[in-house]
Amino acid sequence: MESQVRGGTRWKRFAVVMVPSVAATACIGVALAQGALAASFSVSGQSFKVSAESLNGQHFSQYGAIDSGYSLTGDKQAHPVAVSAFETATIKKMCQSVVTPIGLPGLDAVTLRLEAGDSSDEKKQVSAEKLYIDVEDLGANAVFHGIDIGVAAGSISKGPAVKSAEIAQKQANPYGFAQQADSAELTNVKQTAWATTAGTFTLPGLHMSLSTGTKAECY
Repeated sequence: MESQVRGGTRWKRFAVVMVPSVAATACIGVALAQGALAASFSVSGQSFKVSAESLNGQHFSQYGAIDSGYSLTGDKQAHPVAVSAFETATIKKMCQSVVTPIGLPGLDAVTLRLEAGDSSDEKKQVSAEKLYIDVEDLGANAVFHGIDIGVAAGSISKGPAVKSAEIAQKQANPYGFAQQADSAELTNVKQTAWATTAGTFTLPGLHMSLSTGTKAECY
């Protein structure tokens, strides 16, 4: 991992780009946990990477949707995604990273990296309820139990249903393709996502670090 970013005008430039989005994400997470917001919002202009040793989810569903949001310069953007949803999930050794371009001489980018969850102690693994992940790209070894492929998105019964806000905003088609399963076991998970929401997200041993460059990405 490259050296940590420290003080001066470089840090101020990074703070202008990064701090508002971090603060907004924290506020949204609290509001979702309290049931104060629907799980639908304008996404930032930055996708992020997530890796995990394993993800075991109960009552799985997946359907297509559109995430609307902005670029880093404020232009409106739309991102086609596959929404992977779980009623409950446990995650071993989770890592999340996002790269923010800086564009200063000697400092082209800064990587924010979050790590949580033990790989051996089940009591210290990441856990989530009502977990929705808006995925652009996914790589993993997967085993599904009781899977149904080709279900109409509005007829999902085994996992979380299509969010009503997405239907109202025409971001998801209730008659479109979807799949569902009683449970899903994913290992060696590597994915790029635009958004994650959860009713509850528990992160034992959470550690955050900032590094220059892109070498600290999760994969």
